[in-house]
Amino acid sequence: MSLLKIFPDSGPERTEVLDQPDEIAQRLSQIGVTFEQWTAGCALASDASQDEILAAYAEPVARLKEFYGFQSADVISVRPDNPQRAELRAKFLSEHIHTDFEVRFFVEGRGLFFLHPDDKVYAVLCEQGDLISVPANVKHWFDMGEFPELKCIRLFTTPEGWVAQFTGSDIAERFPRLDAFLAEPA
Repeated sequence: MSLLKIFPDSGPERTEVLDQPDEIAQRLSQIGVTFEQWTAGCALASDASQDEILAAYAEPVARLKEFYGFQSADVISVRPDNPQRAELRAKFLSEHIHTDFEVRFFVEGRGLFFLHPDDKVYAVLCEQGDLISVPANVKHWFDMGEFPELKCIRLFTTPEGWVAQFTGSDIAERFPRLDAFLAEPA
């Protein structure tokens, strides 16, 4: 289940919780973040190739490419048995920005985005079927969990793809990681 928890940026004292996709989308739109839910145009096998996945979501991917000027799309997959899962996870755990959109569509699995556009932190649990588009220069971080299980479509406007500029803030240390977040009551 998709979930949005909103905290003051001083720490994880929850102030607002939303669990309905339309409410999550409406609340995130107030900070310029797009949240949508998609369904595949055809059934996908768990071992579907990148081309098969992109073909299944061709219509919404094409719509976003046209609207935002995205030049490329690819698929990233991380499994619990990945020997580099700790290094991959650590890459995203510190607050950073991008000079480009960060767009992720969850084909499978889940992940936790923390958005820090102002004096609040928006924790967005994204699961299969969820799309999140974080605008350029919005401070954020991401946790895929200790034993990640995710497959995501990523969209880029630049050939460089994912390039982070870290803020140097320790704010991410004050908030729960994915596994602790899931253990908390909604």
